[in-house]
Amino acid sequence: MSRRKQVKDRTDKTSPEEEKTTGQTPSETLPAQTFDEYQCTGNVEIDFPGLCALLDLRCIPAVGTKQPASSSSTAETEGEDAMDIPSQIKDTSYWSKPRLQVELENDDPLCAKSVKVSGWKVDEQIARVLQKMLPSLSHLQSLQFWQAGLTDPVVTSLVNTASLCSSLRVVSLEGNTLPEHCFHCLLSEDSVLTHLSLRNNRMGDTSARLIGSLLSTTRTSNKNLLSLNLAFNSIGDAGAAHIAQGLRLNRALLFLSLCNNQIGDSGAAHLAAVLGDFALTHDEVVERRKMLLERSQSTSLRVNSDQTPTDQLPLVPSSTSLKEDNKGTSKKKEAPKKEEKPATSKEKSNKKSSDVKAPPSKGGKPGDREKQPSAQEVQSSTALNEQQVESMEMGNPLLDESLQHRDGQLFLPGNTTLASLNLTGNRITERSLPQFLTSVGMQGEDGGLLRLCLQRNSFPPECETYVKIKEVMTLRYQRRNGCEEREEEGQGPLVV
Repeated sequence: MSRRKQVKDRTDKTSPEEEKTTGQTPSETLPAQTFDEYQCTGNVEIDFPGLCALLDLRCIPAVGTKQPASSSSTAETEGEDAMDIPSQIKDTSYWSKPRLQVELENDDPLCAKSVKVSGWKVDEQIARVLQKMLPSLSHLQSLQFWQAGLTDPVVTSLVNTASLCSSLRVVSLEGNTLPEHCFHCLLSEDSVLTHLSLRNNRMGDTSARLIGSLLSTTRTSNKNLLSLNLAFNSIGDAGAAHIAQGLRLNRALLFLSLCNNQIGDSGAAHLAAVLGDFALTHDEVVERRKMLLERSQSTSLRVNSDQTPTDQLPLVPSSTSLKEDNKGTSKKKEAPKKEEKPATSKEKSNKKSSDVKAPPSKGGKPGDREKQPSAQEVQSSTALNEQQVESMEMGNPLLDESLQHRDGQLFLPGNTTLASLNLTGNRITERSLPQFLTSVGMQGEDGGLLRLCLQRNSFPPECETYVKIKEVMTLRYQRRNGCEEREEEGQGPLVV
């Protein structure tokens, strides 16, 4: 009896523990709920299969998690690097396995830094899952789709989802063909993406036109995108001209790759021309006059239009004029004390009114209460106008003070923000090389190209103009960096 009692006591003691460990099944801890009611945890290994199950999706790919401190297999490491550089892909069997690859920022499963979809179709149902799950990943910085069979509606939904991911800055959509060419939606003016790769998507001149229009117009410009990869597409001369048009007033993009496209001398000439000084078009001149007029009106305090007509205002008001406006407001504060004196002449009143740039009071007493708040309003409006003028000057190259008048035209300094231009593997001949040499020579030492890739085009490497371009670029790099360490390591100026 004693033994039976002991055995019974043991089972009674262990059964509650077993209930604690084995009793936490998904059906008990996660009550039945709909897809919309699901609350994402931020753990992709839990959320992705859980959301797919609520949509009755089967044959979903497994979630593979990579921790930065853990040692991954050689095949996975090669696959990770290969996703960034297609020429380095060695283990193709790795990519043939459908998977959702997640890279963590640290050991915490809630800190997913990168999500990669490779080798399986993302339909509208999977897009719903991603659309619900991705915003919960507060550490997500990179989102990549490689041969995922994306469609235009799916990309549109992903664009909307990307705007909800606070830390997302890198997006890569590669190996996807979209009939409606909606890739350009990722380059909207309010986009916070800094790196965008659209390689190998069979994009042609139509997509290039849409992308170029979002890089910059006379009024808008993408100010966040730093690198754009359009390699391995079908962009021709017309598409290159559209991209060049977008580079005219874009002052943010640093790296642009158009390698392995169908760009010839005509498209290359447009790209080269935008690097050096170029003449403004009629539309750009008209838009510049409008902006100058708006700036002049904002600095005039809009109270002295009768005495100073708009057409007599300076086109480019200097900072000293703004200081004079500020002095005028301070003088206006002292005006009531001076007006208390009985002897006031018309000359003094006219002089005060011109300093203050406000209309004189008609029939009112000098010490009226209305004058004190009006001085504060003028002072606050002056500060606001100064901010507007400063933002306008900083935002649009059309207001650049270094514009030059030559031969009846306005010439704007070329795009010196772009540091790397890759035109490898196109159809460029010797005819367009002199334009590159001229434009590169126009760029000063403070900015301009440091990397120009022209190899595998339709001209011999020993071409005289090409050799001169390499010499100019090498000299510029050495002057700007003051050393040759990177060049000795094979990382110096690339003009290849």
